[in-house]
Amino acid sequence: MKIESGFESTAAARWAGIRTGLGAPGAVLGASFIGYGTLARASGFDLPQSVATTAFIWALPGQIALVELAATGASLAGLIFAIALTNARLLPMTVTLVPVLSDLRWPRRLYYLAAQFIAVTAWTVTMQIYPDIPRQYRLPFFLGLGFTLWSITMVTTVVGYLLVGMVPAAIALGLVFLNPIYFMLMFVADFRLPARAFALTLGAIAGPLLQPLGSEWGLLAAGLAGGTAAFALDEARRRRKEQAR
Repeated sequence: MKIESGFESTAAARWAGIRTGLGAPGAVLGASFIGYGTLARASGFDLPQSVATTAFIWALPGQIALVELAATGASLAGLIFAIALTNARLLPMTVTLVPVLSDLRWPRRLYYLAAQFIAVTAWTVTMQIYPDIPRQYRLPFFLGLGFTLWSITMVTTVVGYLLVGMVPAAIALGLVFLNPIYFMLMFVADFRLPARAFALTLGAIAGPLLQPLGSEWGLLAAGLAGGTAAFALDEARRRRKEQAR
């Protein structure tokens, strides 16, 4: 994904983020949250509850875990633990993205606001195109992008909730999985970067191999094993490259 360079003002950067969010990222994310809206209603959530989970959790795997566990009568402590564990992946995203957005001209409170908009789609898009954006305009761009995506998911959650009965359950479930597929395809486009190529390849290999551990731990173990191995391989590659100079 590319974006036009030559920002001339904070407002221009913000509008660039909004336009980016209204493109393919917003369309795919919106379709996924239509699926979530139907799933939430089918699980017994009312409309305010469904919208609130999108507004405050804003991470589809955590929201799906919430509605499914709530439907089974899980305890509050169990719900909190499941959501926290599912969304733990957002911490490394925040750690890697905030330094990219950092610029001394912006007050700290804006970074706390930006952190609330860090999720898979916003993080992926920004990490791909930030080199084309001057540093002083990266935070306004991200805030425009993040707020736009967040707003789209709020609206499409309502749409999905109201479409229950009109959308077959299989299609609604399929819409939920559009976003992770889009996320994967965006990184496949960057296979020229060795670290991402290692991570995607090793993760794809580790997933089926560790599935016998069960749905609770198999995916977590695959991510840990695949990511660690990818990091080690990329570090070894960089060291060999430095030694060859």
